Amino acid sequence: MGTPSAMLNLAALALIFVVGTGSVLLTSRIQRADQRAAGATASTPPPVRTPAGGGRAPRNAVERFAVALKRRRVARTALSVLSVALLLGAAGMIGYPFYTNLYQDRLQSQLDRQLASPDLRAAYLDRQVAVGDSLTRIKIPRIGVDTIVVEGTTASALRAGAGHYPSTPLPCEVGNVAIAGHRTTYGKPFHALDKLEPGDRITLETPIGSCTYEVERTWITVPTDVGVVDNTPGEARLTLTTCHPIGSARERLILTATMVSAETFDA
Repeated sequence: MGTPSAMLNLAALALIFVVGTGSVLLTSRIQRADQRAAGATASTPPPVRTPAGGGRAPRNAVERFAVALKRRRVARTALSVLSVALLLGAAGMIGYPFYTNLYQDRLQSQLDRQLASPDLRAAYLDRQVAVGDSLTRIKIPRIGVDTIVVEGTTASALRAGAGHYPSTPLPCEVGNVAIAGHRTTYGKPFHALDKLEPGDRITLETPIGSCTYEVERTWITVPTDVGVVDNTPGEARLTLTTCHPIGSARERLILTATMVSAETFDA
């Protein structure tokens, strides 16, 4: 079942689509009626005037609105423009996540090759990995995550789906390694982060080794709570952060884990 926020966004999108579609159909119907009336006027004698009030009065709000639009061409034009704008907005809301997922999928293929390259390994050893370059692979079997994490948490870097906080230790080092990830766009690798339970395993694979962490807990905090990525000298820990609730950046979902094993690859 979706979250209340996601359901509200879906309801708003449906309302925009219905209003936009209804407005387009209404204005099109009025325009067709005007065209038919113009054609009839050109081919038949002028109608006999009837006494005021002799015609049928509008029976509901929709008919009154339609009559008002028929009398006001400028209003009809404005409504048509608004209708098209609403439909384009709805299409954009539907298409944007799809586009970002496609973009992230292509980018991940490039990052996967980069992570295995000798140049990246040398940069990693020199601690000179550039923002946006591959840094580590994160695997979370419980929720099906297998994503390349890049260095940096800028908007551009996070188009990869997940990024490492540069102020925190490198993956598998002692201290608090922190990684941020998207939850609704760009592959949404942390979409189901809240489904993880204590004891679940998270693995990080780097150019020089790998390590496994065991989940401790998850909790919700405010976006300004930067203390969640503070270092933990003497303790090998992992912190994952993402937006909460799904579809909103109002809060942050935080997950913490402790390293349980590590392995260094041969040179």
